Amino acid sequence: MASPAVKEHLPPPLNSTAEQPPLFDGTARLYTNYSCPFAQRVWITRNYKGLQDKIKLVPLDLQDRPAWYKEKVYPLNKVPALEHNGKIIGESLDLIKYVDSNFEGPSLFPNDPAKKKFGEELLAYTDEFTRIVYTSFKGDPAKEAAPAFVRLENALHKFEDGPFFLGQFSLVDIAYIAFIERFQIFLSEVFKYDITAGRPKLAAWIEEMNKIDACTQTKTDPKVLVEFYKKRFLAQQ
Repeated sequence: MASPAVKEHLPPPLNSTAEQPPLFDGTARLYTNYSCPFAQRVWITRNYKGLQDKIKLVPLDLQDRPAWYKEKVYPLNKVPALEHNGKIIGESLDLIKYVDSNFEGPSLFPNDPAKKKFGEELLAYTDEFTRIVYTSFKGDPAKEAAPAFVRLENALHKFEDGPFFLGQFSLVDIAYIAFIERFQIFLSEVFKYDITAGRPKLAAWIEEMNKIDACTQTKTDPKVLVEFYKKRFLAQQ
């Protein structure tokens, strides 16, 4: 199931003093940040499809980002963004679909109409899911975030031909894991809330995701993550 591990040398993040890489020179570039869950979605997709040599990583320091990124590359000044075929494309859910459709490697979305429809519904739910969980950080996550995790537990019962949301590994799993791995660490560490308790399908799904090299290669240091979320969500309480 897991894609072959490719040991990749990760370039250091570019800050405001860094020179801009060439633009539209025929090289596909993923402008990213190693700690951003939205960018992680595209990074995982790239890795799973074995595109390490086809899509070059350009990591940015988001606390000290280069002026040229907004001025010359991506006016929205966010990550991720993909430079490909003379254009810049943004938005993580659009990008994982784009990479899957426009590059070689194993397909990450099913042809089966029922799975395709359910997959689109789950992708459409990701923003609401993350909003519910993030909002719960300021209250009681065990109560407020529980319905969102129950919905995912129920979704994992839909197809029984594999442990993933659509049975087989897909873009849906990629879209959710970038956030769920963060939520699991933070909710356990800070609120002592185990998101897998009473949710065997979710627990099995996380276990399977942790076996996929394309995912584990992109993980954020848990200590760094917890401190970042504490500052962002709990500092003003």
